[in-house]
Amino acid sequence: MIRRVLLLCFVCALPVYASEKLTIAAASDLRYALDDIIMLFKQQQPAADVRVIYGSSGKISTQIRHGAPYDVFFSADIQFPEQLYAEGHAVTQPQLYALGRIVLWSPQQNMTGIELSQLTTMPFRRLAIAQPAHAPYGQRAKEALQATGVWSAVEPKLVYGENIAQTAQLAQSGGADIAIIALSLAKFPELAKQGYQLIPAELHQGLTQAFVITRHGANNSSAHQFTTFMTSKDVLAIMQGYGFEHPASEQQGRRE
Repeated sequence: MIRRVLLLCFVCALPVYASEKLTIAAASDLRYALDDIIMLFKQQQPAADVRVIYGSSGKISTQIRHGAPYDVFFSADIQFPEQLYAEGHAVTQPQLYALGRIVLWSPQQNMTGIELSQLTTMPFRRLAIAQPAHAPYGQRAKEALQATGVWSAVEPKLVYGENIAQTAQLAQSGGADIAIIALSLAKFPELAKQGYQLIPAELHQGLTQAFVITRHGANNSSAHQFTTFMTSKDVLAIMQGYGFEHPASEQQGRRE
């Protein structure tokens, strides 16, 4: 009788375990790629209950420090998860998942072949970039504009998005004529209607992206399942389709 009761308790507990809620906080350059990845994950784990909150890596880091209930954090810059891990806010060491790139893009014209140096002679009213203070893609855009020597000339025309996805939306809505956005966003069909120009990687620091399981997600089995799933070949194919490079050989390169 006791064995039957124990077995019944175990069986009843299984659905709860399988559908354990997973809350992911992710840099907004992943908006389209991660949506596809979660869709694939749910095909393999039908009971999965996954929620994603997108934003800038810097702001998400601050929210985690203040107790935001995120289980996994996907950052656009490894420095943020490194800091969280060092401070005890993450229970896994940062794991690289992608190398990001920035592009020059416009909803109004094909930017293929246009270099940053040409911005000083082009007729446009506003140039959108993500806020450099807390968005890695915005910081890299600023670095590239400075390295090209056009920062002082275009700064009066700059408008800022809170994150890189909002930066693209700012241009789409007419708030800017040109934008520097993530390659992963420029490859999304709706944005890819106009051509983009890849900005040379040597003009800015690398966008070495990493994830961690937070202290809040330490005992969340779905968090561990999902981060393991992120290393699969199917996920790698999705990431490559959105223009992300694989960081395989650079696990330690950036820190050395």
